[in-house]
Amino acid sequence: MDEALQELGAHIAGNLAGEVSGYQVACGELTVTARAEAIGRVLTFLRDDSNCKFTQLSDLCGADYPEREKRFDVVYHLLSPQLNQRVRVKVETDADTPVPSAVKIFSSAGWYEREAWDMYGILFSGNPDLRRLLTDYGFEGFPLRKDFPLTGYVEVRYSEDEKRVVYEPVKLPQDFRSFDFMSPWEGAQYILPGDEKAGGKEPAK
Repeated sequence: MDEALQELGAHIAGNLAGEVSGYQVACGELTVTARAEAIGRVLTFLRDDSNCKFTQLSDLCGADYPEREKRFDVVYHLLSPQLNQRVRVKVETDADTPVPSAVKIFSSAGWYEREAWDMYGILFSGNPDLRRLLTDYGFEGFPLRKDFPLTGYVEVRYSEDEKRVVYEPVKLPQDFRSFDFMSPWEGAQYILPGDEKAGGKEPAK
């Protein structure tokens, strides 16, 4: 299996020398790394080449590595039903540089790209309908970025006074920053609520 994937990877890299920067076979899977601006030519070759026949785009997703200059990976998963093969194609981009849309090559890419934009803020040039898909139209930020706060930026509630849904800055009535990181093998150095008798103190009458 790995030998066949190695041959396929070499075939792809040899025919796309200017567009593909490398390939890797690991855990029985072939991953091809391509230049973002050349993704259209790479996907077209993988779809039309007789040794590939990757005619189905089964998934397109993002991944965030904020420590990198190009913090995002855009990952395409392709399937060849005729040859019973799969390939993963990865490109890198940043928050300001759009990746060419794959909609004209695989029509299913439209919704996948909308999801990647909604969750990560990855731009796709040429997508005819690039707008939020899973979050609300007024949503702020991109929830799957590593630097997105777990509480979000705003909270939503229905206002009886205004008779509509309103957005407000997140307010935390409880203090989440007073965690007590004690070892489970050591007791608390203070009396816990309800443990007054165990500590020798009589509860207040």
